[in-house]
Amino acid sequence: MSEDTVMAEDSVGVDDTAAGAGSLGRNVRRKEDQRLITGHGRFVTDVELPRMRHVAFLRSPYGHARITGADTAAARDAGFRVFTGADFAHIELRAQSALPSYVETAQPVLAHQKVRFAGEAVAAVVAADRYRAEDGLELVEIDYEPLAPTVCAWEAPSEPVHVEAPDNVLLERTFDAGDVDDVLASAAVVVERELTTNRHAGNPMECRAGVAVWDAADGKLTFWNGTQVPHIARNMIAELMGLPEGRVRVIAPDVGGGFGVKSVLYPEDLALCLMAREMPGIPLKWVEDRAEHLLAATHARDHRYLMKAGFDAEGTLLAVDADVTCNVGAYSVYPWTAGIEPLMAGGLLSGPYKLENYRCTVRGVATNTAPSGPYRGVARPASVFAMETMFDAAAAQLGIDAIEIRRRNVITPADIPYKMPSRLVDDSGHYRECLDKALEALDYDGVRAEQRRRRESGESPIGIGVAIYNELTGLGRAASAGPRMPFRTGHDACTVRVNPDGRVTVLSGVTSQGQGLETTVAQIVADAVGVRYDDVDVRIGDTDESLWGFGAFSSRQAVIGGGAAHNTAVEVRKKIITLAAGLMEAAEADLRIEDGDVYVVGEPKPYITVAEVARVAYLESNRLPDGIDPGLDATTFYDPIRGAFAAGVQVAAVEIDRATGELRILSYVCVEDAGRAMHPQIVDGQIAGAIAQGLGGALYEHLVYDDAGNLSTGTLLDYLMPTSAEVPDMVIGHVSRPASNPLGVRGVGEGGTLGPNAVLAGALRDALGIDVDELPVSPDRVWKELQG
Repeated sequence: MSEDTVMAEDSVGVDDTAAGAGSLGRNVRRKEDQRLITGHGRFVTDVELPRMRHVAFLRSPYGHARITGADTAAARDAGFRVFTGADFAHIELRAQSALPSYVETAQPVLAHQKVRFAGEAVAAVVAADRYRAEDGLELVEIDYEPLAPTVCAWEAPSEPVHVEAPDNVLLERTFDAGDVDDVLASAAVVVERELTTNRHAGNPMECRAGVAVWDAADGKLTFWNGTQVPHIARNMIAELMGLPEGRVRVIAPDVGGGFGVKSVLYPEDLALCLMAREMPGIPLKWVEDRAEHLLAATHARDHRYLMKAGFDAEGTLLAVDADVTCNVGAYSVYPWTAGIEPLMAGGLLSGPYKLENYRCTVRGVATNTAPSGPYRGVARPASVFAMETMFDAAAAQLGIDAIEIRRRNVITPADIPYKMPSRLVDDSGHYRECLDKALEALDYDGVRAEQRRRRESGESPIGIGVAIYNELTGLGRAASAGPRMPFRTGHDACTVRVNPDGRVTVLSGVTSQGQGLETTVAQIVADAVGVRYDDVDVRIGDTDESLWGFGAFSSRQAVIGGGAAHNTAVEVRKKIITLAAGLMEAAEADLRIEDGDVYVVGEPKPYITVAEVARVAYLESNRLPDGIDPGLDATTFYDPIRGAFAAGVQVAAVEIDRATGELRILSYVCVEDAGRAMHPQIVDGQIAGAIAQGLGGALYEHLVYDDAGNLSTGTLLDYLMPTSAEVPDMVIGHVSRPASNPLGVRGVGEGGTLGPNAVLAGALRDALGIDVDELPVSPDRVWKELQG
């Protein structure tokens, strides 16, 4: 195994802090861990305020129905405060897009004319505690007139979900490059497949939660919310409630996982805020239970791919013609729209492969199922599965090794910058290097030898699966233009302030759901300013403190939030040098800062400390040199404009039990180009966690609706998730090729989810020749295939 390929778990617990060496690139002790592992974390669930009341939502039992009446008298007579859709009928969530084909539809705060999926909130009850609120729900009577539901997005609709879209298509777009038809007609081999992927739930440890309180004296709303996007949430809540933005404060405290599910503004969030305004001075709290989460939080990954790919006799990919349908559920989620998955699928379907002739029509189709929204990897676990399946099938038809056909087609460093057929620009290109390292770590030749031995002996067969992918991370203003929403998510802000005692406070626009951002932002600022890591305090998640940040999605925070932190810290460092030079009567170019001390270049001992400089800046203005104002702080924005592609390869050896159809992973390897790893332990943890999530989706997780639009897998007894027993040990390696941004980093949060579907499907084909056209790769499906 190469020395830069490590077991992810080997680095756990390491404190690699070294004085004078800087903190970036080291496994410094995480700043979050003291409170989190000792039970002192503060989540929304932990928020307790005087006079607090609790909220429970009444949810529709029908997938599609008209609401013909609502009787709340019994609940009100029993002393409950009750809200129905009629109370907030004047406010609607409308996700907007400027794409010509986009059909804009409305989502009510509480359904009042029609319900469009089973689990949609139709009323809310407020009580002293959640138990009493649940009792109050039983006293509310809603009358329904059932309508025919549509559950499958690629079947003819029974009745439109929204009158604005009679065919249920909310968005359609074709990505087109080259001459697909002529090239396919002349190709040596044309592979055609119909592939479907399974519908997923996010299932973070902490479900959705919110506490809203309205201060009537100040006309101000405070909303504690387990959100990934506090500034976006503030902006949208203020707009929808008709409030000045400065009168809305959103606080995202410790958040127990997000995975994209918490980057949406939900009707329940808005309902809490609106109800709080109707009940001034009374904090209202709602914590989603697991059944509600599976039923009503956004879903993802429900896709169908009609794929056609042409290759020449040497295995070169010539053309791809694809038709992709994504089930976007009952509503176009706010603010990301129904385009979040189809546009990502079409824009990145070709992945890391060179391709000139490409046509891909994508569409988002409404159904009477829970809305679909962002989920870790957004569409790409499905699109990677589709593309890798085509390579495996072509390799089999052409008699070319599955590894070799990929090697012949991937983008290389010589091709960079490579304009993909969707016009995105890949700036990585180190796919072959990742592949070579992954195969070495797997012991590819050894596994092949064992595979041959087992075939001869009749033992349980094993197969090798591979997936090569690219992950577009840190999307700047140009790369984030796809959905054409009314805003561009390309930039973040950061404020860095040196206090009079020399310690540094950072007010960053990033927000954390477990990624360790308090740690990595502190590392960035400590190294850029020149102070010790322990002397940096990072404050995040409060819109009243940090100037601006779009939040956590698209693997953006290390690139964009980190870039803003670095650039701001550099500005502060310059101010310290300028002031110190004036105090010392020295040239700025002759000074350096290290570990909070200011040195004259060439001198072994420091001349002055950062704390002494800061004291002058704040408390001894009489000593300030001419032209220098008091204070030591700066605020800057950063936008990478395009973004940074991260290359990745996953390979695995998988054993198949012929008797049960069960897949057992013998070894699993992932090698990614994450650029500069600022905290290797955190990077490896992100990759390992993403792979575990991807394996769960590939093998077990599936939200299933019956024909009436009822969720059949509405508990964790039915919706299976992997435990530690099902997640294998992983070998995680790195190819560190710096990206073109201030820190040289590439995002790493989602890449691990992209490979498992393709890896496991490919391993099954390699072992037994079984084609996987439908996910998940569950034992019952494998067993049925084994029976012929």
